Amino acid sequence: MALRYGSRSRPGTMVSTWLNGLVSGTVPAATAGFVAGGYSVASGNFATVDKFAFSDDARTTLGTGLTTARSYTTGMANSGTAGYVAAGYNASWAELDSVEKLSFADDTLSTISAALSGTRYSPTAMANSGTAGYVCGGFDGSDITTVNKLAFSDDSMSTLGTGLSVARNYSGGMANSGTAGYVCGGFNASGTRYSTVDKFAFSDDSRSTLGTGLSATRYLVAAMANSGTAGYVAGGKTTVLVSTVDKFAFSDDSRSTLGTGISAATEALAGMADSGTAGYISGGNTGYSLQVTTVDKFAFSDDGRTTLGTGLSAARDNLAAFANSGAL
Repeated sequence: MALRYGSRSRPGTMVSTWLNGLVSGTVPAATAGFVAGGYSVASGNFATVDKFAFSDDARTTLGTGLTTARSYTTGMANSGTAGYVAAGYNASWAELDSVEKLSFADDTLSTISAALSGTRYSPTAMANSGTAGYVCGGFDGSDITTVNKLAFSDDSMSTLGTGLSVARNYSGGMANSGTAGYVCGGFNASGTRYSTVDKFAFSDDSRSTLGTGLSATRYLVAAMANSGTAGYVAGGKTTVLVSTVDKFAFSDDSRSTLGTGISAATEALAGMADSGTAGYISGGNTGYSLQVTTVDKFAFSDDGRTTLGTGLSAARDNLAAFANSGAL
């Protein structure tokens, strides 16, 4: 029987990870997804962190949440090690440049010493697990193209020489770990919506732009990925809210659109994935004051969608999500 403490996509790697844990006297943390922060009209900004166990989709809420309540934020993960929540607004509606780190070993939270190159809200993030995470775009009084890179080895921060192809916020980020990351869609302050998908090669951080973007211009989207296979961009807004899910095959970057979208047209949501098994689209709103607790789950085997019986602990939008899928 195969031992599973991470993604099913590389069973040899997972057994090695588990055995190394025995040698070192530790056992790898059980795989799970995390949904952090966010906003609701009723409650303002949240510090809450909900945790979904991938073994049975059961939800718990961490006893200690983010050190700073924040919304319009973003998340990424060094799978097997730690997740990160970056930028956004705090409870006083001041823009943030800080990055919080959640250790998967014990679910403790801290704020790393390195900050982003400037305060901002509504960026997106993606990660080359084991190597580095990227915080992309956003708004700091004007739309920006900036991409900050966080080295996972020492949590140091740098800024790429080449940023996004166009300044924008409210995009979605996803990654084919070990190969490339993608920044999808978005919006700028003049009201332009984008279908643009920028691709960053992790080998040298060079950027290209896909010939085929999203199926429609849209922003306030969520994205997640089945690393090694495909990425998904869900929901958001064109001129109206949509339930669309676009799928990008990592083998050739071709795009298709799923026959079944998310369960309701929703914007300002967040995505995370148990790579090799399923992706989750969480929270958001179906209208400005209509924040939701919904968590939709897409099985990667057939892209079938179900909706979890237990959603978020509180309805909220403009939140962050990330996942511990074990070794990618």
